Formats: sequence, structure tokens, C-alpha cells
Amino acid sequence: MGRKLLLEHINVPGINTFDVYRSKGGYAAVEKALKTLTPDEVVEEVKKSGLRGRGGAGFPTGMKWSFLAKPEGVERYLVCNADESEPGTFKDRYLMTHIPHLLIEGMIVASFALGAKTSYIYVRGEMMPQIRILERAIAEAKAKGFLGKNILGTDYSLELYVQPGGGAYICGEETALLESLEGKRGNPRIKPPFPAIAGLYGCPTVVNNVESIAAVVPIINDGGDEYAKLGIGRSTGTKLISAGGNLKNPGVYEIDLGLPVEEFLYSDEYCGGIANGKRLKAVVAGGSSVPILPANLFLKTINGEGRLMSYESLSDGGFVSGTMMGSGGFIAYDEDQCIVRNTWNFARFYHHESCGQCSPCREGTGWMEKVLHRLEYGHGKMSDMDLLVDVSKKIEGNTICPLGDAAAWPVASAIRHFRDEFEWHVTDSASATTRNYGIAHYADPLPKVEAAV
Repeated sequence: MGRKLLLEHINVPGINTFDVYRSKGGYAAVEKALKTLTPDEVVEEVKKSGLRGRGGAGFPTGMKWSFLAKPEGVERYLVCNADESEPGTFKDRYLMTHIPHLLIEGMIVASFALGAKTSYIYVRGEMMPQIRILERAIAEAKAKGFLGKNILGTDYSLELYVQPGGGAYICGEETALLESLEGKRGNPRIKPPFPAIAGLYGCPTVVNNVESIAAVVPIINDGGDEYAKLGIGRSTGTKLISAGGNLKNPGVYEIDLGLPVEEFLYSDEYCGGIANGKRLKAVVAGGSSVPILPANLFLKTINGEGRLMSYESLSDGGFVSGTMMGSGGFIAYDEDQCIVRNTWNFARFYHHESCGQCSPCREGTGWMEKVLHRLEYGHGKMSDMDLLVDVSKKIEGNTICPLGDAAAWPVASAIRHFRDEFEWHVTDSASATTRNYGIAHYADPLPKVEAAV
């Protein structure tokens, strides 16, 4: 069993209250940072830790912090992205629900490191219970002297606010989030300038995910070098995984990065295997926006090596035979699931959530939904698969924000790996409307790749 840095005390009764959290060592990172470290030293510890953004992109957090512009006399802001709108992902909501003070402690330490005197937690509007939990926790922390003027008697002051969003997927993109936070329609901004230069209200701003900010607490408590000892290679530390789909034990798990995929999927400590004695057909490893993989390619790379739960191992093979860690939204499909129907469901979501600002995304997501709908309901044509691939290529890389890519990648990968299932929906449309294609060859052992001579 790996070490738990974020979820160690998650089951302690009352851990959502200040007093219980404090009794378990809570807010020690605030004391250490404010009383013994400079802001630059905090940034350096995060750099040494190798922490990468846990919201999906995986960009080094310390490096992102170091990009923040620091013009004299200009406000700086830290904004926590707690929108968590990626289908299949629910680990941030879990953290905010059960151990809110961990996020608040991370916000204080990170705000100190960045020189922010005002910070915001932007929460998806549908998460009203979590918003109320955070507001109560902030009030508790302020009453105990950990927020407000001259925290712990130092010259550092911080006001922290919770801001509900409007429930739009697009506001998970950092510049659209900032537009929404300013009271505008949540449309992504053209970059540059990047938020580190001109973000919230035109001031230098860092936007980080909930898990990324929470991870700052153990990094400061134990030191960046200690954190970097966990994990594997450039995938350091632990990662929260939202495990769902056809699993015996769905839930939120904290794993050491580098854990073998097979162990995570089948061991009783984690997912416990596929529910109801079924076989694994496919996996979406990092939320709906990452490429889907058939069972055989998910468990092993094209070279026959067992995959690991790490950024590098999951992406081995690129989009031809690999996928992405993403936000850790792990969705397992058993042999009874229809890939065409699930791909259409994703396409419906992205069409609905497109802000409409960019023509390729606005029009392309609609086309993909329509074509997938007719394939699913027995009206497709053999040319539809090539049409979908063509439309996805027209969208990918041609939009202001990554929503276009997020919509294109699942469709393109589904056709790449499950084309025979799509074609069956055309050649035997009557059967396709009454039963599913099954597991076919998707779990067969991969052919051995001969070494180049």
C-alpha cells in the first residue's frame, strides 16, 4: 500500500472541522511557510517536488508559479479551479466535501508564495453543498487567525473567497474561468497574454486545480525532496484517481504514481476488477476528453510492456496506441458496453458545452453528434467513419481553447481502435439496435513487435 498524503485522515470523524483537522497536524504547513520560509523558498520547494498540475495538463506547478509577473504595486491573485466538470472525474469534490481545510491550508501557503493578498476558490455552481462546506471552513480558519489581517502575527494578510460558477464545462478552462469570475460570459481568451501576465482584472494570476493546491501542504511539511522520492521518473508524488464505470469497487483512490495499471484495476486494495464477473473491454484513463483504449492496449504498451499509472507510461505510443493521465477520471467498460453509444454520448456533451466562439468547435461538435447519432440508431453509412475522422482533424488544434481537442480526441481514438464495431452498426444495423457488439478482439494478446534490424 502506498503512502497517503492527501487522504491519510479522510475517515477521521469530524476531520471537516478546524479543531479535528488541527489536531491531526493541520495548518502546520502555514506555520512553517509564514514563520520560517520566504515566498521564493516555498516556490523552490514546490519546484523540487516535481509536482505537476493535477487538473489534466500535467504542467510543472513550481514552474508555473515562477512565471508569475511581479510588477511593483500591482495586485496578484491565486485562483483555485474547483469547477471539476470533466465527465468521469469527482476527486476534487470528494476532497472539498470531506477535508476542506486541506484545500484552505494549501491556498494560504500558495497565496503566500505568490504574494497574493486576495484569493478565490471557483466552484462549479451545481456543487452547492461543497460551497457551503468551504464557506464554513473559511470562517473557522479566519476565527482561529489563519486568514485575514496579519496571519499568526506575521505581516502577511490574506482574504479568501468562494465563488460559485454557472455550471459550464468551458469554465474549467482557466481564461474562461477568469472571465466568469469577473462577471462576464465564460468565453476563453486568446493567449498571449497568459494569466501569469494579465489574468484576473488584468493582473498577474495563477490558476491551479484543487488537488494541485492540496498537494502543496505535504510538500511544505515534508520538503520537496521527500515528495519527489514518491512516484516514478518525472511523475512524482501521489495522484487521486476517480474510478468509475463497470468496477467492483468504484471510488476515489490515492495512488503512488507508477503503480502498475493491472494492480490498480484488479487488486482488492483498489478497483477489485470488473463487476459481475465480466471481462474488460476498454478504458478511458483520464476523463472523457482523453483517447479511449481497448483492454489489450491499456494493460500493455504496443511493445508488450506493462503500463503504469504515470504520465509517461499512459502516453507511451502517442495517440496511436497510448492515452493520457488527464484529470484521473478512470472509466472502465465491460464487454457489454457499446463503444458507438458511449462515443455519441461524449459528443452530445461537448456539442452542448461548446461556447460557440470558434467555428470549428461550434459547427464540428454538432456534426460529430449528428453522425454518431445516426450510426447508433441504424441509419449510418460506411463513409461516416472517415467523415468523423475528417471532422475531428478539422477541429483539433484550430480552436482558442482545448475544448475542441477534448471533443475530437475521443471520437478519433474510438474509430481508430473500434472501427469494426462502428462498421457493424452499418452492416448489421438491425442487430445493432437490439444488442451490443461484444468484446471481439479488444482483449486479445497483442502481437509481438519485432525489433528493427
